[in-house]
Amino acid sequence: MRADRLVATLLLMQARGRVTAAELASELEISVATARRDLEALSTAGIPVYPQPGRNGGWSLLGGARTDLSGLTATEAQALFLLVGPAAAIAPEAKAALRKLVRALPESFRGDAEAAAEAVVIDPAGWGELDKARPVVVNDLQHAVVRRLKVRLSYAGRRGAPPSERLVDPLGLVAKDDVWYLIAGTERGQRTFRVDRVLEATVTDRPAERPDDFDLSVAWARVVDEMEQNRSLLAATVVMQERHLWVMQDRLGRHCEVLDSPGNGLVKIRVTAPSPLMIAQHLAGWGGSIEVLDPPSVQAELARLGGELVSRYGNDRARSEAAR
Repeated sequence: MRADRLVATLLLMQARGRVTAAELASELEISVATARRDLEALSTAGIPVYPQPGRNGGWSLLGGARTDLSGLTATEAQALFLLVGPAAAIAPEAKAALRKLVRALPESFRGDAEAAAEAVVIDPAGWGELDKARPVVVNDLQHAVVRRLKVRLSYAGRRGAPPSERLVDPLGLVAKDDVWYLIAGTERGQRTFRVDRVLEATVTDRPAERPDDFDLSVAWARVVDEMEQNRSLLAATVVMQERHLWVMQDRLGRHCEVLDSPGNGLVKIRVTAPSPLMIAQHLAGWGGSIEVLDPPSVQAELARLGGELVSRYGNDRARSEAAR
């Protein structure tokens, strides 16, 4: 007996006050016999569900009992369906669940909820790219997270190092910029694994340990903060045209900070990255339209990159012009 179907049954009864087994079967796309068994199971489990015989009979929640699952406001219902809608466009299971949830909502909520579900489409592929399939191993890891089972990972080493074997407690999965990450508990504390480096994942039958206060969004926020700090080990001060600032901010995000506006259409910014070379690589394409005030290490890397470009292409250009 599926828990999601029982929840949907409760939602329908709360929204409508009274339902028959036939109505329930039609709404949830199940047989009348299955609908009747579900209603009897709810009653047996102690839920205040009872039948009313007769011509206008059916099943009702005793005394107008309510379940918190459907105590949604109109705004909350719209927010929920805005989140679920994009998933329904690519996952048949999500689409079926969404359809059942819409039917379970109060009549006055349905129109806005359906509109919210259809308001957003997420296309993960860039222009000129094919759709990127979710890694197969993600399904196994997701199963382990939901079932709270330990997973044995074969994890690729860095820079050609041999793979390592690790037994972890999977806590949650995060997809960021088409890259999947697994947050898991290990003997050395909580760790983050890139799923594309997981060579093999074996779900065991051993129960996983999960901290009572674990919150995936909070844990991921800590991971992001740590990674961004590592990417901000070095800073350069740069002066550029203020009208082009939005381009730099769009490319570098939080690694571009405005320091001052000295006037004359200029703006002074702070650019961060792990090394002088990486900062220089970000800035080299701007050519002479920007000025790096410090540090000297970044200035030196820009000069070196410029020298390499002149060495490779300068003579070719000179010969081309001479040939004309």
